[in-house]
Amino acid sequence: MTVRAPQPVDRQLPTEEAADLLMLVRELIKGEIAPGAAEQEEAGHFPREVFSLLSQSGLLGLPYEEEFGGGEQPYEVYLQVLEELAAARLTVGLGVSVHSLACHALANYGTKEQRTEHLPAMLGGGLLGAYCLSEPSSGSDAASLRTKAVRDGEDWILDGTKAWITHGGIADFYTVLARTGGEGSRGITAFLVPGDAEGLTAAVPEKKMGMKGSPTAQLHFDGVRVSDARRIGDEGQGFAIALSALDGGRLGIAACAIGVAQAALDEALGYATQRQQFGRPIADFQGLRFMLADMATQIEAGRALYLAAARLRDAGRPFSRQAAMAKLFCTDTAMKVTTDAVQVLGGYGYTQDFPVERLMREAKVLQIVEGTNQIQRMVIARHLAGPESR
Repeated sequence: MTVRAPQPVDRQLPTEEAADLLMLVRELIKGEIAPGAAEQEEAGHFPREVFSLLSQSGLLGLPYEEEFGGGEQPYEVYLQVLEELAAARLTVGLGVSVHSLACHALANYGTKEQRTEHLPAMLGGGLLGAYCLSEPSSGSDAASLRTKAVRDGEDWILDGTKAWITHGGIADFYTVLARTGGEGSRGITAFLVPGDAEGLTAAVPEKKMGMKGSPTAQLHFDGVRVSDARRIGDEGQGFAIALSALDGGRLGIAACAIGVAQAALDEALGYATQRQQFGRPIADFQGLRFMLADMATQIEAGRALYLAAARLRDAGRPFSRQAAMAKLFCTDTAMKVTTDAVQVLGGYGYTQDFPVERLMREAKVLQIVEGTNQIQRMVIARHLAGPESR
């Protein structure tokens, strides 16, 4: 049997510009991201130099307006870039998705003056962002957050703790949701907080199962003073802003998940066509051939699902239900495909000598972040059957 090396994904891109962009991404991956990725992850090294390069190359602001330093690319293009980055190293792909999420509030709800002042540096000036919604006691129930912002003249004073913050402690800016009014979702406001603000400190990063190169940490706000000029949107509009950001963010997670799954399939396919048992490659055996076929089919289905949702978004149509479906299906697919890839490699798959064990550990977090998959099912069901009876 002929050994078959994995081939690059054959992508359907809307323009020649998008095709050139993807070629640039693949060159950066080959030269700057993929080499040493496993070793850096194991060492817990965050590749800030890679993010600086991505910023210089115009890849940190792809879905945003060119007027403010963005790439003004359709979401279907941006997500396929994320998929390629995540396939090479999830810390990078997910990091770009989180940065984009952190820019969303200002880009979509900020005033013209705010966007002119801050967005160029955020989108192409080498800055790195983070998104602060979750807290130690409010994860899935995000509307119950307790971090407070109290008005003090022309400023706001922020006090509280945020949890599970990707890029916590290393970001240059944070989009922070804080309570400015009464209980519930209507009392929440969004703020753009500088990373070096006085009174803002980060805890020791969490010791995670995977994605060791991406710091995840609690952030403590102790009398952090923020000018009202850094309030994004109206008072009390913050939760609506957060939900709109999460719709796009969930598509980012879906794309990253398919990238991880594709990387696992490529490893499994390469191994199965070379590993000899009983005098022939193990890819000759029907049991493994069917596993590989199922893995490829699930990946293609997930990719089609997230791209369909992205095209709805690009057309200005509602896509919340489809975003939840894509996040749910694609991340479950990543978990299934990476687990199967470990099985294809057998004992070797369980060792750190091969990347599939790392991919399996990384896939797990994608079922949790930006709304657990149980929350995605709740979102989908509400679109189908309406809110739950109280």
